Amino acid sequence: MQSRRTVYFSTLVAALGGLLFGFDTAVISGTTEALQVVFDLDGFWLGFTVAIALIGTIIGSFAVGGPADRYGRNQVLIVLAVFYFVSAVGSALAGSWLSFLFFRFLGGLAVGGASVVAPLYIAEISPAHLRGRLVAVNQLNIVTGILVAFFSNYVVAQLVEGETAWRWMFGVEAFPALLFFGLLFLIPASPRWLVKRGRTDEARSVLQRLGADKIDFELAEIVASLKAEAGQNTSALFQKTFRFPIFLVVALAMFNQLSGINALMYYAPRIFQLAGAGADSALLQTVAVGGTNLLFTIAALFVIDRFGRRPLMLVGSVGTAVCLALVAWAFYNGGDNGTPILIGLLGFIAFFAVSQGAVIWVFLSEVFPNRVRSKGQALGSFVHWFMAAAVSWTFPVVAEASGGHAFAFFSAMMVLQLVFVLKIMPETKGLSLEELEVKLGMGTEALEALEKDNPSVT
Repeated sequence: MQSRRTVYFSTLVAALGGLLFGFDTAVISGTTEALQVVFDLDGFWLGFTVAIALIGTIIGSFAVGGPADRYGRNQVLIVLAVFYFVSAVGSALAGSWLSFLFFRFLGGLAVGGASVVAPLYIAEISPAHLRGRLVAVNQLNIVTGILVAFFSNYVVAQLVEGETAWRWMFGVEAFPALLFFGLLFLIPASPRWLVKRGRTDEARSVLQRLGADKIDFELAEIVASLKAEAGQNTSALFQKTFRFPIFLVVALAMFNQLSGINALMYYAPRIFQLAGAGADSALLQTVAVGGTNLLFTIAALFVIDRFGRRPLMLVGSVGTAVCLALVAWAFYNGGDNGTPILIGLLGFIAFFAVSQGAVIWVFLSEVFPNRVRSKGQALGSFVHWFMAAAVSWTFPVVAEASGGHAFAFFSAMMVLQLVFVLKIMPETKGLSLEELEVKLGMGTEALEALEKDNPSVT
């Protein structure tokens, strides 16, 4: 019982990176008007100021794989916690626009890094039968962090008057960042990272703390998965052996954003106003979107390990395609009746949250073998954030020309995603990370021999 608590505690601590991820992403939404006045920004430079954190996120997600391999998952999370803290305090106290940009960029680096390392660490400490729901806790915390940011901005606006309110909105993040930093010293290193660094005795001790059922066999699996074959460079990501998982994560990350999820999250009030809602009504409908996202993310935690990743993706692909088609139809028919648009968007966010929203970070953390997992996860996260930037920057232009065209495109992408899931995407539930290596044809000769000799264990 004590050992399982270690797994749960370590998961919750790592997932605080997701909470800060969500908070940092959303907090700026309550400050844009003040920033425009304080730093005397026109529309273009205000957009750049908002986007600077997203630029940092793209770079952070791409660059973090190497340090995570060299220094360890939990050690990198400690550095990211410092980035979050410094970004929060620096953004709050910024005396110039350039210094504000620097601190927001630093926060973006933390978000990008956390989007890779937190689910990576959780996947590597989780037992196979719990891995899906435990990694999905990170997604739940991201959604929660977004709602906390919206609520925090509201409270600060009520309590702090004048030109300093926006500074407090950013500064609030320093408190959870400090908590995150302190708690990270209480969790163990990833046993798979320890084996990769030749620290097998420490890995054995960690597996004991985590309550592994067959410690000797699990250690043997990990060691075998890292054992290089003659003449093989096991640390290079872009090689023939890994073509299939690279294709899987790139496709899934692209579809995640081609659904239009970030367009909805960033521009929900504008979408509802395009549909004829007043400003107050649009904000209220946006809260409904956020609440639906949280509710169905929680629901996903209870089904992702029971039903698997593919069934959720199949249901989600069909549901999101239909709901987005409804929104497109409503816009094509004048868009003056907001009811079908609200129903369609709430349905879309529900189907997305219970499928793509929950599955993406789980799947990205599973399909690469131990020897390149951090680099593969970084690649998937980079593609995700790159596409997020592309869709978010182009959506306003397309939507103003035709809301129907924008949502028809998103719907078509979900139909294409359905084909991808039906024809290509493998199921990953219930298998250890090493068993998945063999299933996906990436196991070393030593690992394949070990699995063949121990069929009763797998």
